[in-house]
Amino acid sequence: MDPVVENPQARADRRLIEILQELRVLQTGVQIVFAFLLGVAFTPRFTALDAFTQDLYVAVLLLAVLAAAVLATPVALHRALFHHPDRARIVKVSARIAQIGLVLLAAALTGAVLLVLTVVLGAAVAAPITAAVALVFTGLWFVLPWAVRRRLPDAPE
Repeated sequence: MDPVVENPQARADRRLIEILQELRVLQTGVQIVFAFLLGVAFTPRFTALDAFTQDLYVAVLLLAVLAAAVLATPVALHRALFHHPDRARIVKVSARIAQIGLVLLAAALTGAVLLVLTVVLGAAVAAPITAAVALVFTGLWFVLPWAVRRRLPDAPE
């Protein structure tokens, strides 16, 4: 049986749908972290945190907001450019934006780990554990896909 050959427009449509579906999954994670962070500032213990920990909180909160904004951008592009014929360009831009969103999400999640572990265990213990978490994100989300992609034949455009 002959494989079905996609025309470029159908391929771009499929890829865009795949990106948007992946972003739906990521947005849930961002929303959970953001909700957690919003609640933290309103706890009685928050005012007792030292300046470093409060600054860390603000940085992590802003990273989560940026991750949410960046990861939602391909959806906004899709809505604004839904009828535009150059879907391949929209897919390319959306994929790049999603990669940036992954970096921001990894930073927000890693920062949230640092924040919680600093409060629970102290900064000296939190730092190496958080470094390990950052390495896991880097390895799984960036190095692994890069290594796999290097070993695969080039995909058709």
